Amino acid sequence: MSLADTPTLVSATELANLRRTVESLLPDYLRDLEQLVNIDCGSYTKPGVDEVGRFVAGFLRDQLGAEVEVDANERLGDTVIGRLSGTQGGPRALLIGHMDTVFDPGTAAERPFRVQEGIAYGPGVTDMKSGLLCGLYALKVLRAIAGPGDASGAWLPLGALTFVANPDEEIGSPVSSPVIRREAASADLSLVLECARANGDIVSSRKGIVDLHLVITGRAAHAGVEPEKGRSATLEAAHKTVALHALNGRWPGVTVNVGVIEGGTRPNVVAEHARLKVDVRAVTRSALEQAEAAILEIAATSTVPDVTTLVEEHGRHWPMEKLERSSRLIQHAKDLADELGFALNDAATGGASDANTTAGMGVPSVDGLGPIGGNDHSPAEYLEVASVVPRVTLLAGLLLAAARDPQVRAWR
Repeated sequence: MSLADTPTLVSATELANLRRTVESLLPDYLRDLEQLVNIDCGSYTKPGVDEVGRFVAGFLRDQLGAEVEVDANERLGDTVIGRLSGTQGGPRALLIGHMDTVFDPGTAAERPFRVQEGIAYGPGVTDMKSGLLCGLYALKVLRAIAGPGDASGAWLPLGALTFVANPDEEIGSPVSSPVIRREAASADLSLVLECARANGDIVSSRKGIVDLHLVITGRAAHAGVEPEKGRSATLEAAHKTVALHALNGRWPGVTVNVGVIEGGTRPNVVAEHARLKVDVRAVTRSALEQAEAAILEIAATSTVPDVTTLVEEHGRHWPMEKLERSSRLIQHAKDLADELGFALNDAATGGASDANTTAGMGVPSVDGLGPIGGNDHSPAEYLEVASVVPRVTLLAGLLLAAARDPQVRAWR
């Protein structure tokens, strides 16, 4: 999509001012990043996730003047929602970042935050504590350049902005998805703060994912004395695993993986129970629905007589398909990056995020707007410190451009 007919929405002078302000705040950003990285906050470590949530809530309230709401959960972390009101009649933006990681308690003590030769390391440094801070600091910069004003959020160039800090994205956002859907219902655009790809790309589309468990029930028997009376759930699981993997390649972009097989109790007992944990991904909603239908057919039939299978859904993200209106936001980001002195491309990726939810609702969505990093979910996870200033500047500039683009305001 060309924006040749659209006037420059953020001037070079404004961008330079934004960048200088971000540079002045970089030491604060890095101190905050160290604090967050050194908190154990795996998805099921509620005390740690909530500690990150208190940091986010305090930043939103004390440094941005947001009204903060906390959606509590007994088992998982609490969802933090910050709301800002700005220019009357302007577009309404939704920013989303997640607070949880995939790491177990004790990981932060084993490998705490450190910076070596311009690279930062530590659990969640890229996925996505740096992205979470990118959103907070982009707003702080916009407030700083607006000059003195009241604390109500009147400095915000947009009509309104909601910041959702998600406590459970790494396990499919089971408690935060209803909050995200509620807030997205009135949003004109959604910007998701996952890290940029290792090559610097932002994300315009993501595969959808559904996490299915096939619970197989057979009949137990003594494996040596009277095995003929048994009906092996593990044997049926083996047949189903082969059938499920045979679905790969049937539809473009669809992958089916039996990642976990559980079953049986003892070697001398014909297994009565088995469980397959299946990851299904697809580029389009139609393909994902077709793959699921095929899996249900596999579950409904059995090779081993008298064995039954129940299918359980344990998480879902519909595909983030690149919406035509999202292309306008992406082009704004590319133009801003060009002015800032670096090339920017958009890419498709196989991993799901909360952008799948907002794009699936028809909300123009862009993801991967955090700083550059890689090796997510591993001990080698890293962040390029030099990417922080340009990426925070880019996000702040994109919010300004969206606020000033009349087509964004006309989307709803």
